[in-house]
Amino acid sequence: MHPFRAAVEARDTAALEALLAEDVVFTSPVAFKPYPGKAITAAILRGVMRVFEDFRYVREIGAPDARDHAFVFKATVDGREVHGCDFLHFDEDGLIDEFTVMVRPLSGAQALAAAMGAQFPQIEAEALKALG
Repeated sequence: MHPFRAAVEARDTAALEALLAEDVVFTSPVAFKPYPGKAITAAILRGVMRVFEDFRYVREIGAPDARDHAFVFKATVDGREVHGCDFLHFDEDGLIDEFTVMVRPLSGAQALAAAMGAQFPQIEAEALKALG
């Protein structure tokens, strides 16, 4: 099992954050602009862990030593089923430098957008605290 998947499934936020490059760029399925930087990406991922219910990966795509991986997941957000995929690119040091998430169906994406919108004040506060 890939270390990223293991960290997410164990809900180990410290291990997950350790896999992020300082210059990681997170591209959300429900926000127009990407979020650059480790502090905001880690805070967003913690927020996602708070809103996803019954989260599970159902498929992992990519060779163990490949720099690109896809992790297909299913979850529930506020009673809505969400199917999605985490697309990750790893830099030369083995850290995640690109993190793109896509979700479907529209009702699930809308539920995720609403839930993450409610989390965003906490996410911003966590990111600012991490930056010092």
